[in-house]
Amino acid sequence: MNKKQKKVLYRIIVSGILFFLFLILEKTGVLEPVPIVVQGLLFLVPYLIIGYDVLYRAFRNIRNGHVFDEHFLMMIATFAAFATGEFSEGCAVMLFYQVGELFQSVAVGKSRQSITEMMSIAPDFANILKDNGEIEEVDPEDVNIGDTIVVKAGEKIPLDGTVIEGESFLDTAALTGESVPRKVKTGEEVYSGCVNGEGTLKIKVSKIYEDSTVAKILEMVENASSKKARLENFITRFARVYTPIVTIGAVLLALLLPLFTDLTFVNSIQRACIFLIVSCPCALVISVPLGFFGGIGAASKVGVLVKGSNYLEAIADVNTIVFDKTGTLTKGEFKVSQILPSKAFSEQNANAKEDLIKLAAFGEALSNHPIAMSIKEAFGGQLDTSLIKDNTEVAGQGICALYKGKKLLVGNAKLMAAQNISYEECHEYGTIIYVAYDGTFAGTVIIADTIKEGAAEAISAMKSVGIRKTVMLTGDRAETAQAVAGKIGIDEVHSDLLPGDKVDQVEAIMSQTSGKDKVSFVGDGINDAPVLMRADVGIAMGSLGSDAAIEAADIVLMDDDISKIAFVVKIARKTMGIVKQNITFAIGVKVLVLILGAFGLASMWAAVFADVGVAVIAILNSMRTLNIKK
Repeated sequence: MNKKQKKVLYRIIVSGILFFLFLILEKTGVLEPVPIVVQGLLFLVPYLIIGYDVLYRAFRNIRNGHVFDEHFLMMIATFAAFATGEFSEGCAVMLFYQVGELFQSVAVGKSRQSITEMMSIAPDFANILKDNGEIEEVDPEDVNIGDTIVVKAGEKIPLDGTVIEGESFLDTAALTGESVPRKVKTGEEVYSGCVNGEGTLKIKVSKIYEDSTVAKILEMVENASSKKARLENFITRFARVYTPIVTIGAVLLALLLPLFTDLTFVNSIQRACIFLIVSCPCALVISVPLGFFGGIGAASKVGVLVKGSNYLEAIADVNTIVFDKTGTLTKGEFKVSQILPSKAFSEQNANAKEDLIKLAAFGEALSNHPIAMSIKEAFGGQLDTSLIKDNTEVAGQGICALYKGKKLLVGNAKLMAAQNISYEECHEYGTIIYVAYDGTFAGTVIIADTIKEGAAEAISAMKSVGIRKTVMLTGDRAETAQAVAGKIGIDEVHSDLLPGDKVDQVEAIMSQTSGKDKVSFVGDGINDAPVLMRADVGIAMGSLGSDAAIEAADIVLMDDDISKIAFVVKIARKTMGIVKQNITFAIGVKVLVLILGAFGLASMWAAVFADVGVAVIAILNSMRTLNIKK
């Protein structure tokens, strides 16, 4: 508890002791000889101890033109109770109202905790390394791109950059929700908000503070509360209309019942008090936003940032998820997956595989294309480029060169056909590179984009939580796309797409959905930003994803782990279920007690339960969103 909550708790204890003491005296007849005015003054003491702040806020809101709120209802109802001689009931209403408010405050604080932890990633300072070798502590906003900063053990990394000296383990839990530290060394990128576990790192800054990972996360968290779900907006509008109506209804009840029945004004005012207390919309106004806030907090615990409760509500209705392939389902890292020497080449070379990848590497020696880089990486040896002559790149086909005076061809089937090379066609998954040397087909090198670990399990988990269809969009050729889809269990594939075609495909998929069903798109690249914005729910990769994709998305996976999508869907659906339970329960109980109170069948204590009791039960129910297990 914070200081404010502790102060309220002390007031509740003092007021509660006095209230129950006077209540016992009243019920045992000790106060019967005491004048009614003195009895009222006795109960007024605990009433003012516990309720002075409610009365102050009620008068302040009336002065500012905001009349119809829960403070106004509590004030009018308790004043009327005292006016009709129901001193203990009037005091009890205020006491238990404050108990409910304290409970609500603690619950909101608990639900905010995980999001507050995420807000604590903001760095306080940066140690900048000056030209003379001295280290100066400065504000992170004063550091420029290209500056070198020093991060000591236990300090937060203040800005994004590349490690230029040192090795360490980084605690990324605040960003990704993962407890296992990540090892970093020279040449690797690091992100602001992580905590340096051991050793000292020198980092060359790659982004100014306002563009850094931590700044963008903080901005998204701060803006999340402004994006309310449809149900939240409904409750806000409902309370705005509902409260004045029941207040007017209570006044009419107090004035009209004596005119048309045998009731006295005192009895009609008592019924009006019950009507007012029951009508307090606290249970709805607090429990519904608290439920959404808890859901967002539960997601943030595992490193998933939901930018607003409206997006949590939307993903609960998602039944189709569309994926970009490269960088989302695959790592976007091209590596040699197979080396297949031809039969003739194998007969002529004892180390056929090594010799084949060596030929391919010399053919690609002067190229910086990702495919060329992956072949050279697979070879791993030194390449003496003086052995390469007349290196020529044939557009859309491959490389022609002279290696040790003999013709070397490295490329696709078109190159083989154009050079009249008889080759063995390959239909394996991946990018197919054919190699020919001295007029003879030497073999095939297959380069494939590595599928992410756990991708198949992630797709299976999504289907287990109710996702009916998964779709993959890619610019790759159909054979490669189908091979990836088959390995991880994707239902539908669209290949050979240009970046602009992805938007058209998502729109076509959205047009096929019916009712409240929604479509989500998951992507990471800058070319995915338009699709992320167009889909009902855009999900972006936060660690390796582009800034544009993160800005355009509604939900961000801070560690790029798509297995967490199923958990977010589970959280969203559980949250929506809890919110709807609260609405149904609160309105149902209140309407029942309102009707009973109007006919004199409900006491003031029943009204207290319909207000405070229902609010506490609804808040407890909302807090279940914080405990959703993965």
